This record gives sequence, C-alpha cells and structure tokens, in this order.
Amino acid sequence: MTKTYKTAILGASGYTGAELVRLIHTHPALEIVAMTADRKAGMSMGEVFPHLAHIPLPALTTLDEVDWEGVDLAFCAMPHAAAQAVIVRVPERVKVVDLSADFRLRDVATFEKWYGGKHLSPELQKIAVYGAPEFYREEMRTARLIAGTGCFAINALLPLVPLLEAGVIDPDHIVIDSKTGVTGAGRAPSERKLYSEITEGIDAYNVAKHRHTAEFDQELSKAAGRPVVVSFTPHLIPANRGILATIYVHGEAAKVHETLAARYAGEPFVDVLPFGADAPQTRHVRGSNLNRIAVFADRQPGRAIIVSVLDNLVKGASGQAIQCANIALGLPEATGLEAAPLFP
Repeated sequence: MTKTYKTAILGASGYTGAELVRLIHTHPALEIVAMTADRKAGMSMGEVFPHLAHIPLPALTTLDEVDWEGVDLAFCAMPHAAAQAVIVRVPERVKVVDLSADFRLRDVATFEKWYGGKHLSPELQKIAVYGAPEFYREEMRTARLIAGTGCFAINALLPLVPLLEAGVIDPDHIVIDSKTGVTGAGRAPSERKLYSEITEGIDAYNVAKHRHTAEFDQELSKAAGRPVVVSFTPHLIPANRGILATIYVHGEAAKVHETLAARYAGEPFVDVLPFGADAPQTRHVRGSNLNRIAVFADRQPGRAIIVSVLDNLVKGASGQAIQCANIALGLPEATGLEAAPLFP
C-alpha cells in the first residue's frame, strides 16, 4: 500500500480507544497523528495504558489542540452524548467513524427517547451510515460519517437480519439472551464493576429496557419489512471480554442454518459453523474481529436455537470500526484485522 491515511483518535483513554491503538499499530495504511483525552491531556498513552508503552504515539491532548491539517480519518471513541458536540467540529473533508450511540438511530426522536436529552446534531444524523459492514457495505464506500453499532446489537443482528430478510423465521417470536464481559460497561469506575461485586455471579441488568433494544427495533423491522419487537435481556458476567447470545426463534433449524451459511459464505469475519457443531465460546474469538455462529434444532419441532459470539471490544467496537474505515477509504476490508484469536 502506497498511501498512508493520517488518523486521529478522539477519546483515546477508554477501552475502545486503547483497542484502536493496538489494532492500528499493525495496520499498514493508517498512522495515528493525534489522540485526545480531556482528563488525561498531557499524558502519554503508555502512562494511561502501560501495555501500549512500546508504541511511538503522539501525546494525549485536548480537542482544541488537535491540528487537523492533513488528517484524513477520525475515530470518535467518546461517551454517548459527548460525540455529538465533538464531531460537528471535525472538518468536513475528514471521514469519521463514531463508536458511540449518538448516530446509530436514524430517527432523532427515537434517540432522544432512549438516551435522554436533545440530539445536538440532527443534520449529521441524516447522513450517518449504520456501521454494520455486512449490511451497509455499499453505503459506506461514500460515507462521511459511519455510526458504529452497539456490541450487543451486532452480535444478534448478524444471525437475525438474513433470516428475517429470507422469511425463514417468525418475526413475532424472537428471544435474545445475551451475556457480556465487564469491558462492555466502559472504563469509568463504578461500584457495580468492583471485583467483589462482579466476581462469582451473573447479573441481569436493564431488563426489557436496555438501549441496544432500539437498534434491534430499527434494523430487524427494516429486514422484515414490518415492525419487529424482540425480547432481549443482557447479563453481566465475570469476564473481561466477549459477548455470547443464545437466540431462540421459530423456524426450521436446517433452513436457518442453510440461509446463514449461504449469506456469509464470502464474508471475511462471519464464520457459520457446521450444522449441529459444538457451540462457539467467547474464548474462541478473543482479541479477533470474528463473529462465530452455530445453529441447533430445538427439541420442539419448528424451533431453532442460535449461538452467536464475538469480542465486544473488537468486532463489537474498535475492530469493526476499522473494518468500516477500510471500506470508506477504499482499502481491502480485512486490512489490519486478520490476526487469529488469542487462546487460551
């Protein structure tokens, strides 16, 4: 590759920011030239994340200190609601991949309902492309702003969207039971994430009201061509990384598997396992941009069970963001993302 794209990471001091640095470090076409982190401005990335201390990187700065001259691409890894006010300040010629929820929902009123507060950038919302490469690849090729998906959302959308599009499952009977590692809750300290609070247990939270539910409503309804309302319950487990969803659907299991295997046969990062194979585990995708899916016949005729796993920090966030950026920049989609999972 002859061209290098100068890259800024806005909000680099969180888990997704650190993961972007780790992945971009070996990306042959991206060069990090600016990183921001307001509370840690003036520090080096190695001081914030010692595991990255060996990588030559610019110091963390405030947003006001960023020199946008020559910057081609920006990843925004800031908290929800913060990204809206920041991205409007990025020069229009710069392509942006936002990892927050601020531009995921096409309807501003729906965003305000689920996330609270007035949306500050409705004009940008209109041009944002939902950041699922497997479904919006063509739109990404000319996008200025790509809105990264929720990690819970993409893990279940990858198996469910093709099935609804093909009409092989009942849209009115979908149950999603998802479990995530603690990094899915971000790096900000909280009592809930204390070791003694999280270890040796499983915690169902935001039952029937988790914000990623809005993404399910949006994307599954689009796929089905009619309103779809799923049952979704997230759980917090004592692990650092990974999401595992067990999805219950009404449909013939063999047809469900055949549909998914055909849909993802040419995809670089979605792996549909042989019908009836052992269920994938989160440790099978740790540190990678892979999503692995298995399909099983339920004991009740006409029903199927789907197991879907990914690393919430990679395919669920930073890795998928780089995948989107590769498409938007006209690079081979898998560039910088082909490392095998880390095991054990």
